[in-house]
Amino acid sequence: MLKPKKKITKKELKQDTLISTYARLTSFYYENKKYVSYAITGIIVIVVVAIVVMNNRRANNEKAETALGKIYPAYDAGTNDVRQYQMAIDGQPERGIMGLKAISENYGGTEAGEIATFYLANAYFNLRRYDEALNLFDKFSSGDKSMSASALAGEGSCYEAKKMYDKAASCYEKAANKVSDAITTPEYLHLAAQCYALTGDKEKATNLYKRLKRDFPTSTHAREAERYIAVFSA
Repeated sequence: MLKPKKKITKKELKQDTLISTYARLTSFYYENKKYVSYAITGIIVIVVVAIVVMNNRRANNEKAETALGKIYPAYDAGTNDVRQYQMAIDGQPERGIMGLKAISENYGGTEAGEIATFYLANAYFNLRRYDEALNLFDKFSSGDKSMSASALAGEGSCYEAKKMYDKAASCYEKAANKVSDAITTPEYLHLAAQCYALTGDKEKATNLYKRLKRDFPTSTHAREAERYIAVFSA
């Protein structure tokens, strides 16, 4: 008499599936052992390189921060004595104090290095070396929107000083669109409107003052907006 077949349980079925999958993977590995080894080695190399790069960047950022802290007093003193800006740019190598230019060139890819680039551009601007300042403001890179907007405004200031009012207006407007801040944005809008007015584009100037009055009604420039709108509309 035939015995009934044993019923396969879910547990046994699962084990069988795992064994089959393992067998297929093992077979694939031995058939492609060389290529699998290459792939694993490649992944390890990428991970190691990434770790080394991150560690180097962190170390360089710390070096840039230290150097920036030493030269910042000279940069800050430029507010009262413009000659200090040149010292901030050059540093004092004889005292082991790196200048903004050297910090920017050596550590430009770090956060502190980019801040040095911004200060360097501003120092050149205050020394009326507008082309050098313009190049650095344009080169500046930051994930901080406020700093990026300030760099755009810096470009606008350089173009304005060179009497290139159309480009200045465009930069100021871009800076205003970059951030929405109750203090700086109205200032950027005002500067953009003034430069557009100097190019003869009073329509754009008027629209910017209307925007300023609508979006920042409590700002200082908003109080003057109506007067400028009336002048540009006359």
